[in-house]
Amino acid sequence: MPKKAQGWITFQSSAEERQILEQICQQTQRTKTDVLREMLRKMRQSDELIAAEPEAQPDLEEEDNELIMAKGTAMLQSVNISARNIFKAKVKQVVKGTVNAEITLIIAPDIELVSMITRGSAEKLKLRKGKIVFAVIKSNSVMLAEA
Repeated sequence: MPKKAQGWITFQSSAEERQILEQICQQTQRTKTDVLREMLRKMRQSDELIAAEPEAQPDLEEEDNELIMAKGTAMLQSVNISARNIFKAKVKQVVKGTVNAEITLIIAPDIELVSMITRGSAEKLKLRKGKIVFAVIKSNSVMLAEA
């Protein structure tokens, strides 16, 4: 039986979370342990970058910031993605078209990022001015994750 003293970690996850992890493992040809270890390392690196440059974060209340990071950390623990760049951001503007929506994000003071996503995705994420999201960047594609 695995023991905590030996470094084993066990936790309860939903069926959906287990399915997501299985899909990621199949797609990447990696074990669950490898996927989760990489996610933890990325989270530590992200936290170190945030701690090193607190002035580069969007203007948030301290309690909101802690809650968002806790929720985002939990979400990112259950999913591993190939994108290396994940930024916490604040929605500045949402312009909905017939098919797509243009989302302007603030990722740091005086630094904005614009994402084009489907209108359906914007509605599903309930994007609105002031909402906190995670911008997930892979090459020239920017995806949004609800915070």
